[in-house]
Amino acid sequence: MMISPICFFIFSLVLSSSYAAVQDFCVADYTAPQGPAGYSCKDPAKVTVDDFVYSGLRVSGNTSNIHKFGFVPAVVTQFPGLNGLGVSVARTDLGVGGVIPFHTHRGATEVLIVAEGSSVIGGFVDSNNKVYMKTMSKGDCMVFPRGLLHFAVNQGDTPALMYASLSSENPGLDVLETQLFKNDLPTDLIHKTTLLDKSQIRKLKRLLGGTN
Repeated sequence: MMISPICFFIFSLVLSSSYAAVQDFCVADYTAPQGPAGYSCKDPAKVTVDDFVYSGLRVSGNTSNIHKFGFVPAVVTQFPGLNGLGVSVARTDLGVGGVIPFHTHRGATEVLIVAEGSSVIGGFVDSNNKVYMKTMSKGDCMVFPRGLLHFAVNQGDTPALMYASLSSENPGLDVLETQLFKNDLPTDLIHKTTLLDKSQIRKLKRLLGGTN
C-alpha cells in the first residue's frame, strides 16, 4: 500500500516529537517543514557538536528602547540541539530603571536568575489576581508558573543582568502591551473592553506602532 506524502510528513513529525524520549537526541532539521509537533530530526550522520553549543548569550541585549530592556533568547529556533528536550534559556539585560513588561509564556514555567544587579523587583499575578512580588539581588532567583503574567523592574542604581531557564524548547512569548496596542484593533473597542481612556490608548498605539 502506498503512503501519501502528507501522511508520511505527519508521521515524521509525530515521530520526531517522541524521538528524544527513546533516542539520545533529536537535533532540529531546519531544512524540513515545521509542523505542530515541532521540527523533524536531523539526520544523525549530519549532527555535529556545534548543534549542541550556542554562543549568542555572550552578547548583551539592546537596552536602547522605551523599556531599557534587552532580550536574547536561546530557544529551538536558534539552538537546534534543544529540539525535543523541553528546555531553553534566555538572557535579559535591564538598564537602570529598566522594565520587563507584563508578559506570559503559554508553553513554559520560567526560573529567573539575577546574575548582576542589586535591586530587581520580580513578580507575577495568579488566576485569583493575587500578586506575588519580591525584591531580588545578585544570586537570587524566582519562579514564574506557566502561563501567568509576570514582570521585572530594575530599581537599583546599576544595570542588571539576568538569565531565564524555561521548561520548553519553544516557550512562546506574549507581551500584554503589544497585544493590546500594537495592532489595528479599534481604539473604541479597546476602551470598552479595558475601560482605559481613549486618549491614552491612542498615545500607546502611536508609541508601539498600532493603528485605528
